[in-house]
Amino acid sequence: MSILTSGTPAKETGSVPAPGGAPRAGTGGGRSRRRLLGWLFAAPAVVYMLAFFGYPLVRNVLMSFQEFTPRTYFTGEAPFNGLENWRAVFSDDLFGDALWQTLLFTAGSLAGQFTIGLALAVFFSRRFALSGFVRAVLLLPWLVPMVVSAVVWRRLLDQEHGVLNGLLTALGLSDGGVPWLSSPDLALLSAVLVNIWIGVPFNMVILYGGLQEIPRELHEAAALDGAGAWRAFRSVTLPALRPVVTVVLVLGFMSTIKILDLILALTGGGPADSTQTLGTMTYQLSFLELDFGQGAVIGNVLILISAVFAVLYLRTDRGDLGRGK
Repeated sequence: MSILTSGTPAKETGSVPAPGGAPRAGTGGGRSRRRLLGWLFAAPAVVYMLAFFGYPLVRNVLMSFQEFTPRTYFTGEAPFNGLENWRAVFSDDLFGDALWQTLLFTAGSLAGQFTIGLALAVFFSRRFALSGFVRAVLLLPWLVPMVVSAVVWRRLLDQEHGVLNGLLTALGLSDGGVPWLSSPDLALLSAVLVNIWIGVPFNMVILYGGLQEIPRELHEAAALDGAGAWRAFRSVTLPALRPVVTVVLVLGFMSTIKILDLILALTGGGPADSTQTLGTMTYQLSFLELDFGQGAVIGNVLILISAVFAVLYLRTDRGDLGRGK
């Protein structure tokens, strides 16, 4: 008797199809292939990061525990000296001054760049004649190399022949000229002001782009609720702009805390070490005194400070967003 006519069910020899029609056995394989494909796409970036960031970072850490001098390049010997480099750096009075001046320089620069950049971004968010041209002109300080900007400002701030002191004298606001770069009390402030001038365009461009992404409906709803300009800015604009603010501040901090060329071209770290920062101290130890081990110590300190700031700020910002602030 035929199986079809006997009513006896056929013996199952294959896998049971999944509800979607595909065999269950193939699901894991497809997921594995997709994961492998994802790693293959990410592999070039991972290799690049390990080669150009990971390896130098590891070498810098190892160098801070070695007696690494110019002799090492000829003999290939860099004896391990434990914490000697770290003790030498931390016991140097200049390190404490440089650390404090680095924090002052970074905080002052970030505050000025962000405040002025945000004000300009809000100003240019309202269209008016020649707004594009004016924005392009304001980008020039950011496009000019930092060394060139520093050299120009050094001439402008010269006590005897500088344009700024000449203007102050013509207006009767100064007699002998202000020692912008030759006074220990004013040199760091002058460097901060110059760095603000350089960094404002970057902040303005990024924040301006963020403002353009905020839906107009949010401001219209705030206006219907009776919110004034300041309240709408505080309650609508700033919360919507928070992710962009995070990017601007983190990138600004990373680029400012390690600045070297600006200060070298302006003051060279003087007068009386009043503008010495961790960046200039690293340069002095590594390339003037040729003590690469101690220079690596300060480089590691800069990396650690940057990493701690980034982690703390990003976690704080994420927590604020999670609470709906």
